[in-house]
Amino acid sequence: MTTTPLRDFLEIPYEQLEEMNLQVKQARVNRENADKLKEARMKYLQDEKRIKAVTVCFTDLEGRLHMLDYDKKFLLKSQDNLTFDGSSVRGFSAQHESDLRLNIDWAAFYWLPADVFGPGKVLVFSEVMGRDGLPYPSDLRSKLKQYSEELFKKEQLICHVAPEIEGFLFKGRDAERHYNETGKFEYVSIGGYYHSLPGDKLRAFIDGAAEVQRAMGFNNEKDHPEVAPSQFEMNFSYSEALITADQVQLYKLLCRQVAANLECTASFLPKPVTGINGNGMHTNMSFNKAGKNLFWDAKGQDGLSKAGWESIDRILSNADDLCLILNPSVNAYRRLDPHFEAPNQIKASANNRGAMVRIPTGNEKSARIEVRSVAPDANPYMVFYSLMRTALEGPGTDQDESKKSRTRFLPDNIYDGIRLFKGSKYMTEVLGESVLTKYAEVKQLQADRCSKALGSMIKVPEIQFHHEVTNQYLWNQF
Repeated sequence: MTTTPLRDFLEIPYEQLEEMNLQVKQARVNRENADKLKEARMKYLQDEKRIKAVTVCFTDLEGRLHMLDYDKKFLLKSQDNLTFDGSSVRGFSAQHESDLRLNIDWAAFYWLPADVFGPGKVLVFSEVMGRDGLPYPSDLRSKLKQYSEELFKKEQLICHVAPEIEGFLFKGRDAERHYNETGKFEYVSIGGYYHSLPGDKLRAFIDGAAEVQRAMGFNNEKDHPEVAPSQFEMNFSYSEALITADQVQLYKLLCRQVAANLECTASFLPKPVTGINGNGMHTNMSFNKAGKNLFWDAKGQDGLSKAGWESIDRILSNADDLCLILNPSVNAYRRLDPHFEAPNQIKASANNRGAMVRIPTGNEKSARIEVRSVAPDANPYMVFYSLMRTALEGPGTDQDESKKSRTRFLPDNIYDGIRLFKGSKYMTEVLGESVLTKYAEVKQLQADRCSKALGSMIKVPEIQFHHEVTNQYLWNQF
């Protein structure tokens, strides 16, 4: 009888994982040569016999993360020809143009905690390429990467982003997918802001998820229960926009898996329960040039520079056009309710949490603007790309003083959001006509499956047909 283990797959201690992933992250920040990184990663995969598979990730137009596990040996032989059927991904390609290719971004490489992702696996992000070998227009990760690289090449300009992503922890696995059967979500805790016993399920979930984030090089700052019952928030430090967007996708993925291990569901629906605060993804951003924070001015209003105020002006001026990108689901418009600290006012403020843009207290390093009207179910690549471009290039304020003096509000339903988005010449310029049309179409499909009037109670279809509730069977039964 043999005593040797049948399997010997890679499992790395958390402390070592953190060190390895932080080194990879720093290589991205340092803009190390892409070809050299590719060569080093492929050599590592070749030499490390305990790795069985490589998880390759891409994100669709609506923001869903897709993952394909490739056998390591196959990937090393075929990494320049990883094809998939784009017509099976909602919002991507039509049936007659279905073949798309994955182009691995070897800089965006992660070692994984084996107890969450399984032993013997590593993860890497990829870009989506069309048959012509060019970046596929509906892949917003490619757009964000290209725009960030152009800014740095032209002006040495870097956009730093730090999101605050709220979520709920509900009892039971797949609670969102079963909502059409149960019609309710059950809390695991009713403690509220900062209140959670050290051993209760919400604290166990937050601790476990934060440990995974640290191990994956997130540079965690703090974590805590949020205002609403069973709500959580885990904050990680700012980084460059593309790195942060990748981390947003991983944050939601690992939270869902850690929750499932506890027989729970981590939900990032913007407003899954009526009568309590919803979930946001407050997006803090600033621009840096040659080590200088361009948004800082000690003598400026609220410590913000002229460049910072001009960026705010451009974002507010295009708030209606951006709203569908920042709030992409029927359910997201429930969150824009002024009774629950909802950021639905198209204005900026240092203190008013009902304002779309807040100016947090900052210093030379941390001065930034906080776009509060972003829902956690938004496509982070699309959000960061659109906000960056708008902050730098968007058309400014209409000079009509009567309009400037009135308090304006964001759309309170997805139909108005779609209409304003489709009619926006500016968003057509930012995204391109084909992408704008595709995105509006998939949002209309979701809206048409739901009640036109939101009403006071959450309706089953707005959960059942939500783009992040991955119940393909029910979607096809409509």
